[in-house]
Amino acid sequence: MLPSHLKFNFSYDRQQLQQELNNCLQQEWPMHFNTKDFNGDWRSISLRSASGLSNDIYAHSGSYQDTPLLKSCPYFSNILESWQCEKEAVRLLALAPGSIIKPHRDLGCSYSEGSFRIHIPIVTNPGVHFIINEQQLHLQEGECWYLDFNETHSIINEGNETRVHLIIDGIRNAWTDELFKMQGYPIDLPPKGSSFDEETKLKIIAELELMDTDTARTLILQMRNN
Repeated sequence: MLPSHLKFNFSYDRQQLQQELNNCLQQEWPMHFNTKDFNGDWRSISLRSASGLSNDIYAHSGSYQDTPLLKSCPYFSNILESWQCEKEAVRLLALAPGSIIKPHRDLGCSYSEGSFRIHIPIVTNPGVHFIINEQQLHLQEGECWYLDFNETHSIINEGNETRVHLIIDGIRNAWTDELFKMQGYPIDLPPKGSSFDEETKLKIIAELELMDTDTARTLILQMRNN
């Protein structure tokens, strides 16, 4: 069975991550656009975006560009360069104390389907509860995690400090296959079937059709075939 998460056996320098985060905090961080999915304060800023702008935090189809903010962050840049694959959106996401990200799914973030999302915690606290597929995880500063966000997940920050993660969306290739395999991920297993009920599936397809993008059309085809 495919795992819902994977903790890599390497980590990043916590002090360097936090130093570059402090520089990024001088910028304006837009509120996350999925307002129905959270209560409280959930903000983001982009290191790579479709438009190349730091305040463009939307997911788009097509190519992505480094933002001016990334160019001022050499350690973040080194991390991205070490991932030898195509990168799409790369963002910093901040969840303020007392905020809740409600249980939801993000389609198109499963390694078995060709794309993946990496989380690198920069600032966290013991009051952060990260739950995926009914399992609670403890993501520590500097660690590196893959999380299958096709699965239901939620986050609660009951601490006194804002939680900030570096999040990388990447495209699977031979290099990442080798990396994931070395970490124990069963790369040869087929993707999981859809676990949405029929009514939910139809609602999601209707929303995707409104987007009218190549990525949305691909997801619609996958959902209809499951």
